[in-house]
Amino acid sequence: MKGRTIILDHLGAREAAALMVDGKLDDLLIDSDAPRPGTVYRAIADRPVKGQGGMFLKTPDGSAFLRQIKGLAPGQPILVQVTGFAEPGKAIPVTAKLLFKSRYAIVTPEAPGLNISRSIKDEALRDRLLEIAHDTAGETVFGLILRSSCATGDDEDIAEDITAMLDLAGRVMEDGAAEMETLTEGDGPHVLAWRDWTAPAEVVTQPGGFEDHGVMDEVEAARGPQVGLGGGASMYVEPTRALVAVDVNTGSDASLAAGIKANMACARLLPRALRVRGLGGQITLDLAPMPKKDRRAFESALRAAFRGDDVETALVGWTPLGHFELQRKRMRAALSEVL
Repeated sequence: MKGRTIILDHLGAREAAALMVDGKLDDLLIDSDAPRPGTVYRAIADRPVKGQGGMFLKTPDGSAFLRQIKGLAPGQPILVQVTGFAEPGKAIPVTAKLLFKSRYAIVTPEAPGLNISRSIKDEALRDRLLEIAHDTAGETVFGLILRSSCATGDDEDIAEDITAMLDLAGRVMEDGAAEMETLTEGDGPHVLAWRDWTAPAEVVTQPGGFEDHGVMDEVEAARGPQVGLGGGASMYVEPTRALVAVDVNTGSDASLAAGIKANMACARLLPRALRVRGLGGQITLDLAPMPKKDRRAFESALRAAFRGDDVETALVGWTPLGHFELQRKRMRAALSEVL
């Protein structure tokens, strides 16, 4: 089945959203019991962590950890936002730099100014978006970013989105209470799908959509470690407690170019494999044998593949043993933990 399809459904009792591209599962969002990224707390400073430049905070959902705590004293209230999912047994990662994000607009209370996505090149369109922003935002002291989705958005929808995000940011930032509290919940899978999967797609909302469109078969395959790379090659994506290990094998291909072909296929498919499994943190690639002269081409292919990925991923580089390392933000609940 060609094209893009967004399916909004449930996995058991959990809200879920799937993005199918040409019949393959390209992205998967599943709700979990953990606090959602984007949740804003009024937290209470608890105790500093010497040597790490951070502090543990008390929140309604348990202990959180905040880095860069200059001027923060134990017992002081502070507004923080959940930035990702914590590993089991660890504190919730939070930041004091709040963002209020929707389909068309991002409000940045701590970074004033108006910016338009650099992917929007048309000058007439940029001028029109500036007019909408100035008419809607007025003299706000908050920062405003208009996202790339504004290129195909309706003017009225963009204006409503800006107004809604500014109102939400204003209510949160003007909060003056002192006890810990959850001020806003992060977006669930259905809202996230509307917010971030903005390319044209068929949208399916009927119950049972996952079964009807083959999502369940793809999810079952993603629960296993193996990912086919074509030509008999494969990679195994296996999370451990310390890191995510990716092992690339050439299979039955014994040609001189087998290693570089398998590794280039790994570079293209790795972002999708990590997305649908909800994996992040430290990632170590044990690649198939290839000459050192081919490393630059592999890095370029890997960088290009992650450029289109929504989750922040840093390409760290090569180890003395010839492995390649990445660091990826934990923005998804791991598939193995929610199913």
